[in-house]
Amino acid sequence: MIRRVLIGTGLILFAISVAAPLAWVVVTSLKSGPEIFASPWGLPKAPQWDNYVRAWGEAGIAHCFVNSVVVTVGTLAILLPTAATAAYVLARYPFPGSRAIYTAFLGGLMFPLFLTIVPLFLLLRDLNLLDSLPGLVVVYVAYSLPFTVFVLTGFFQTQPQELAEAAMIDGCGHTSTFLRVMLPLARPGIVVVAVFNAIGLWNEYPLALVLLQTPEKQTLSLGIANLSMTQNYQGDWGALFAGLVIVMAPLLVVYWIFRDRIHDTMLAGALKG
Repeated sequence: MIRRVLIGTGLILFAISVAAPLAWVVVTSLKSGPEIFASPWGLPKAPQWDNYVRAWGEAGIAHCFVNSVVVTVGTLAILLPTAATAAYVLARYPFPGSRAIYTAFLGGLMFPLFLTIVPLFLLLRDLNLLDSLPGLVVVYVAYSLPFTVFVLTGFFQTQPQELAEAAMIDGCGHTSTFLRVMLPLARPGIVVVAVFNAIGLWNEYPLALVLLQTPEKQTLSLGIANLSMTQNYQGDWGALFAGLVIVMAPLLVVYWIFRDRIHDTMLAGALKG
């Protein structure tokens, strides 16, 4: 009983430590500038919804939001099929050099990001992809591929080989077995890596800072950073907090939609371990 009480208390305190800052940002986004400093912990006397209007329009968050959606969706559209195919082959069809390829993907997880920024800048410049959303998508795909292949390889390795053999006995080829049998079984893992990658791409800052130079092509992370510097001079703190809510809201919605699938996948991985 004491152990359960301690665990429950710890979980409650952890939940409060996560939820309280989020709630404070949302409440603060509905205050005026003077009210934020006069009553930082209190509720707004009258919700200032125009903070969101200014953040979305005047502060330029709108085009940054669209750019982030385009980059994130475009990256996932290329990343997930590519990583799933590579992970399936590495997990199910060992061949000479397959272990070296898998090790190379693992090495990509440990390669420091700051060492790649200058070569990426020069490469994209030579390919005429610098300061463009397609160029950033290509970089994000390469940047996210090691983690995605690593996770999906583990999922494909845990799938029963008998299912693939039964499908091939029924007349399926290797491609049909992958698309019709093995890939649907790996859907929980694909959802998890898609959510984790989306969160990372949505918040990514260093690569976007170096590879995007035109203000109209900036992503949300750059837009919020610029908004923060601007508000230091204008004093429109309500719009700044409203911009933070705009950044956080899509991630919270995505996690809320897929929360059951993520929890089930994590639990299944723990049970298998």
